[in-house]
Amino acid sequence: MPPAERKTASSPTASGGVQSLERAFDLLERMADAGGEVGLSELSSSSGLPLPTIHRLMRTLVACGYVRQQPNRRYALGPRLIRLGESASRLLGTWARPYLARLVEETGETANMALLDGDEVVYVAQVPSRHSMRMFTEVGRRVLPHSTGVGKALLADAPAEEVRALLARTGMPAATERTITTPDGFLAALEITRDRGFALDDNEQEIGVRCIAVPVPDSPTAAAISVSGPAGRVTDTATEKIVPLLQEVARELSGALASNGSTAG
Repeated sequence: MPPAERKTASSPTASGGVQSLERAFDLLERMADAGGEVGLSELSSSSGLPLPTIHRLMRTLVACGYVRQQPNRRYALGPRLIRLGESASRLLGTWARPYLARLVEETGETANMALLDGDEVVYVAQVPSRHSMRMFTEVGRRVLPHSTGVGKALLADAPAEEVRALLARTGMPAATERTITTPDGFLAALEITRDRGFALDDNEQEIGVRCIAVPVPDSPTAAAISVSGPAGRVTDTATEKIVPLLQEVARELSGALASNGSTAG
């Protein structure tokens, strides 16, 4: 997913310390967009800020532990960001719950939200179905992307070489006899996902369970929501009704996440 458009860090904004704060966060986001490690000249080129300004901001971020300087003199995102990210991920799940509740209300099936954390999918929110059927998904559970609908939704727009590299790192163990276990097969499934606008896990993670998933567009971190249930209820006919609802809820959730909610004057 391409990074959201941002104004350059040199654009007019509040003065003094607030401007420095805006610029520091902008640099952190640009570092993340670049893969987590950049040089000062790259940051200067992308942000429009002069090198001395960037150097001063980076010194502060290094001192606080949010950035670290590598032996090659380039700068990398620092370990203190991990704690912030983990806390934000938990909150993301909390914010998503009302939207998942709507999915359960209108479909009768379990609704989930998942994020891509490194090479794994982690479930961060769930509203269970009213039906008494327990499935493998639960908040906090980590799974490999190749066997899940949310994994396909999260990776649908990723470059093929990145997907192949991820699969090489994780392997593709079979959770069931329906699990896709070859990179070519998974890439073909991602192409189908892109073409039809949703991902499907058809007994691939758990026999007897189907899962329909879509990405949350423009999410600050790669996220997907899904509806899962017994294959006898989540049929092709049911899927035709569930997909438009999933896509609508994903757009609404995206809009809620994009809102800064600021009321400060």
